[in-house]
Amino acid sequence: MSAAVEAWLEANKPRLLEELLGFIAQPSVSTDPAYAAGMAGASGLLEARLRRIGMQNVQRLNAGGHDAVYASWLGAPGMPTILVYGHYDVQPPDPLALWETPPFEPTIRDGRIHARGASDDKSPLWIAVSGLEAWLAVTGGLPVNVKLLLEGEEEIGSRSLPAIMAAHRDLLTADVLVSADGGRWRPGIPTINTNSRGLAGMELAVRTAGTDLHSGRYGGPVGNAAMVLARLLASLHDADGRIAVPGFIDGLKRPSNADYAGMHGLGFDEAAFFAEIGARPGAIEPGVELLESLWLRPTIEVNGVWGGYQGPGGKTVIPAEAHAKLSCRLGPGQNPKRAGDAVEAHLRAHLPGWADLTVSRERGGTAAYAVPDEDPFLLAVERVIASVHGQKPLRVGVGGTLPISAMAKEALGLETVMLSYAIADERIHAPNEFFRLSSFDDGLIAWARLLPELAGLGVAVG
Repeated sequence: MSAAVEAWLEANKPRLLEELLGFIAQPSVSTDPAYAAGMAGASGLLEARLRRIGMQNVQRLNAGGHDAVYASWLGAPGMPTILVYGHYDVQPPDPLALWETPPFEPTIRDGRIHARGASDDKSPLWIAVSGLEAWLAVTGGLPVNVKLLLEGEEEIGSRSLPAIMAAHRDLLTADVLVSADGGRWRPGIPTINTNSRGLAGMELAVRTAGTDLHSGRYGGPVGNAAMVLARLLASLHDADGRIAVPGFIDGLKRPSNADYAGMHGLGFDEAAFFAEIGARPGAIEPGVELLESLWLRPTIEVNGVWGGYQGPGGKTVIPAEAHAKLSCRLGPGQNPKRAGDAVEAHLRAHLPGWADLTVSRERGGTAAYAVPDEDPFLLAVERVIASVHGQKPLRVGVGGTLPISAMAKEALGLETVMLSYAIADERIHAPNEFFRLSSFDDGLIAWARLLPELAGLGVAVG
């Protein structure tokens, strides 16, 4: 039967691709209220499609933020129930001037779809739904029980998802969460994500006076907020790039032998890695391997800094206020709240007595996540990937954060396995994001094969 499903996908691929382009064209930026129409358009397209292909109990789930779209098909008694996850929201397209084509006018060139959200996460999500559509069209059913949770807040930390899970726990009960979010390591190398870093974020505001001041009349005795902020930010790391915040790395677990084996098995070319992004090595902690630094070590990054005059020409002013945004990627074992507390305590300890600091923390944060090595669903996904690509996938980490994994584990008791056909080099969150058409082809086959492979596990394991 799988062959017939794959044949259906091949015959219907032009339509599925055309519909994907229409989905990508919806400007569904979750962080900016100006894009409310795009958020509604994307979620509406998903809801309509799920009804059309034969999914049941299609509905919106809301807990005060953007809607999540839910659907189910539960006609396989005794078989496992999988909760398929993806997100329809995207990052802002700025800076617009750096895009070669408009970010919400998906353009195919050189075998790639170029648009915001093409890789993260609209194409991978659409592929997963297309696999379900194919089975429903060919057989009238699915080999396993399937629930879908397609959210609209991943790019802003899945803020209301814990409340959605708490309110709809019975609706979301499953044996495993299968995420269409995530990403493969590099083209031509079959890989599977098995862990992701956590995240804690905050925004800083430093104030030294009631208003900006003339630098001639007040320069010297009056503190400069921008200078204070610069010193605070510089204090977060030592001269060798190590994090210098006491207590920040408390609880961090060392990589296992299996972690190192996976890193070494990739044959990673460090010089090519830096050349690809136009950067030079130099910020890696002494004694830490590059891939370990990317996947398993914590970071404190400055995402933006502003204050004072930024227009053309000069303005002789002492800024009274300066701002910065920080994000902290967290390794396995770190507690997001304690890590954030440590950063805030460090900043306040280094703050001059004549300056004020306001710290706005993102709610909760997200812990790092790793799926157990011998999870049966992980092994099943590995078999699927091997069948598509002709070799067993290597296990790799995700340097970014997938909030759903830690949330699903805490709220629903579910492990997460990932089957995403995005690739890490596809400029996600940056201008000229793209998604390979070859990944669209491979992903359709993989999702078509996933369902019977999971059915082969037998009765529900949860």
